Amino acid sequence: MKIPFRTLLGGLLATTLAVPLLAQADSRQDMAEQLAERLAVNGQPMPVQSVSETPVAGFFEVHLETGERFYSDAEGRHFLVGDLYENGDQGLVNLTEQARNGERAARLSQVPEAERVIFRGAGESRAEVVVFTDTTCPYCRQLHEEVPRLNELGIEVHYLAFPRSGMNAPGARTLQQIWCDANPSEAMSTAKRQESLSGAADCDNPVEAQYHLGLELGVQGTPAIVLPDGRLVPGYVPAERLAAMLGLEG
Repeated sequence: MKIPFRTLLGGLLATTLAVPLLAQADSRQDMAEQLAERLAVNGQPMPVQSVSETPVAGFFEVHLETGERFYSDAEGRHFLVGDLYENGDQGLVNLTEQARNGERAARLSQVPEAERVIFRGAGESRAEVVVFTDTTCPYCRQLHEEVPRLNELGIEVHYLAFPRSGMNAPGARTLQQIWCDANPSEAMSTAKRQESLSGAADCDNPVEAQYHLGLELGVQGTPAIVLPDGRLVPGYVPAERLAAMLGLEG
């Protein structure tokens, strides 16, 4: 069973752990590998997915399998929970969010097109956005009305399912009906018009997997728009503004 990191921490931002000191490492990479192997809280190994170096000497970024992340010294004795910023010439840069963006883009690139509901225009594709959606969401319906204009601007819209009230809610069944339909894009538009679907919802579909993926990637509501670089944009965005965010002119 995976134990949430914040539960292990007991709400503390920093803690001292009774773990052995790491052996002298030849390099920061060696130190990172040893830290990943030895991290534990109250004698329980932590579900570490990766440990990577940071610009701060002596501190490493720890990414857990739960999607949570924090910073640790090389010995695993002191933790920092929160975002790491760089104060540079261009102002504050959120290094933690940059890492999240890269991982988010990588994870979404692994979702095959066959598991997406895609709206493409007739012209050349200039950009692609992934949108976690729920047909019960008014702002999702508002964004869907912008899809024709987005397509005119050369922006493909790739929908993934995110039943915002959970898998036991009626909205989850509607999303399953969409993904089970022989023409899912048509079914999506029908549902977004708040018209009932009559198709089955019991086919082998990715709705639940996409819901959990969204949670892991930081989606908290719908619509949640993910740009090609992995940036997460919560909520409705008009077509022209979204095109500007993508660096596209109308």
